[in-house]
Amino acid sequence: MKPNVLEILRELNFTEYEAKAYVTLLESSPLSGYAVSLNSGVPRSKIYEVLSGMVNRGDIMVSQDNTPLYVPLPPHELIAQRKRKAEQIFNVAQETLEQYTASSQNRENIWNISGYEAIISRINEGIKGAKHRILMEIWKEDAEVFRAALEQVAREGIEIFIVAYGDLKFDFATIYHHDMSEEITSEIGGRWIVLSVDDREVVAGILSLGNDSRAAWTMHPGLVMPITEVIIHDVYIMEIMYEFREELEAKFGPNLIHLRNKFAMGPNGKGYYVPLPEKKA
Repeated sequence: MKPNVLEILRELNFTEYEAKAYVTLLESSPLSGYAVSLNSGVPRSKIYEVLSGMVNRGDIMVSQDNTPLYVPLPPHELIAQRKRKAEQIFNVAQETLEQYTASSQNRENIWNISGYEAIISRINEGIKGAKHRILMEIWKEDAEVFRAALEQVAREGIEIFIVAYGDLKFDFATIYHHDMSEEITSEIGGRWIVLSVDDREVVAGILSLGNDSRAAWTMHPGLVMPITEVIIHDVYIMEIMYEFREELEAKFGPNLIHLRNKFAMGPNGKGYYVPLPEKKA
């Protein structure tokens, strides 16, 4: 069965009167408004309102004669125009709805991530979604799996700042090398990672436990802000150490070890993931 042209035009967002006017102009044009009304069946009381709306939308064109004459936009141009507008609408809708979804579903939640591969996947997705800036703290042993994603967003103009434990060399990022990576690994019970994307999303967890690795992902501002500030303050310390290492180590010991011992993590000063010694019976 041959498709009904009026139904097709209605699928293209034409009203019934607009569809009748457009088909009439395809069949015979140029036509005056009166002639379009007469040939299409659109009431004369409505025809000029209908034609004016179609002119404004670009579906038809009108002459500037004393008696205006109307011609239709050729079908292939009409379809191309509709495709461009639809693509623009879909792009805007996708961006808007994704932002809404992220805001409404994730902003107040904290999501647990279990296992090394799942954590890697979540971090890579966070990196790919960056719009402005990435802050990371990471061990050299774990950094390579993020190289491709980080390098891609760096090419797109995203700033990347990394506090690295170990001699990490990523020429597309600003790297701050943290001293004593082995000692710190022992202190906190493994190799951790902290990621902040655009100051709106963070992932933080331990990567060195294989399938037992654990992380948390959140957009909750009550956690995003302080975790992001932790990375920023580590960058501050690195900058200060570069400038005043001799004076600081004279006061606080090599690599500020006296400060580290004073504020060591965990009940035994060895991090929360290092098993505590069993109590004697």
